[in-house]
Order: sequence, then C-alpha cells, then structure tokens
Amino acid sequence: MRPKPPNYLAGYPAGLSEQVQLLIFDGKLAEKLLHKYPVAHNVRSDRALYDYVIELKEEFLKNCGALSRVGYDSTLHVMKNALGLHTRVTQVQGSKLKNRREIRVAAVFRDMPPEFLRMIVVHELAHLKEIEHNKAFYQLCLHMEPEYHQFEFDLRVYLTCLEITGQSLWPCSSA
Repeated sequence: MRPKPPNYLAGYPAGLSEQVQLLIFDGKLAEKLLHKYPVAHNVRSDRALYDYVIELKEEFLKNCGALSRVGYDSTLHVMKNALGLHTRVTQVQGSKLKNRREIRVAAVFRDMPPEFLRMIVVHELAHLKEIEHNKAFYQLCLHMEPEYHQFEFDLRVYLTCLEITGQSLWPCSSA
C-alpha cells in the first residue's frame, strides 16, 4: 500500500483547497500555474545559488554573519520532508569557537520559477535572524519579499500538482 502523499494545503481555508481540487478534477491546475509562472529561473549550480543567496543577504541582512556553504540538496525533500534547511554548527578550533552557517535548498527548486526560489531563500535567510516561525519571522520574510505568502501558497499548489503528475512543469531545458 502506497503512503498517502503530504497535504501541502493543510492549514489553508477549506475554500482555497476546494478551488485547487476543482482545478485538479478539471485537469487545469498545471495550465493555471504555467500561465501565472511561465518560466523557470536560471540559478542551476550550487555556485549560482550561493551568489543568489549572498546577494539577497547583503541587501537585507548585512549584519547576520557569513554563510560558509549554500547549495542544492537532493536528499532534503525525501529524507527530511523539508524544502530548505539552515544549520548552525559550532566547532572548536584550538582555543576558539568557529561558527558555521549553511543553507541547503531542496534540489526540486532547480526546476521552478524564480518566485518560488526567492520564497524559499527568503525563508531560510530569515532563519539567520529569527529561529522560530513566529510573527517576527514572517514579518522579516515579508520585508524581504512582499509577495511571500502568495508565493508560498502557489508553491504548495505546485507541489500538489507535482505529487499528482510526477513531472516538473518547468524542465531544465526551458530556462
């Protein structure tokens, strides 16, 4: 027996979920998403992702400390049921403590529109300043990306579509 796929729209009002279900039933969900987000981004490599993240960090979070690593991670979505991950590691080096901060983004984001990539990067960058998902965290996300909540919802709709079809709407060759 196959496990039930995650409900990416849990927590949203029933009316929104019903609209998405209707689009699925009518076979129009992918068409609607492609109309709203016609192209994929071109941030394909770990180096390009690092540069993209650092650019956003420098614009909004200059005083949050350096990032030691940024990259795509093909195990995130499958292994940790997460789309992005921020880590803080403190290592002892001689008589000093060295802090390392990393951001990993699920590899599924290589084949998505720029708005979805920006949303997940903004989310992970916000964790540099606010660890918990609280009001201050979401205010910071909105400061960095005013359409954060809309992009998050649309991403969840896309993940629902991806779960159903098993195919990306924006294959690598389209960018």
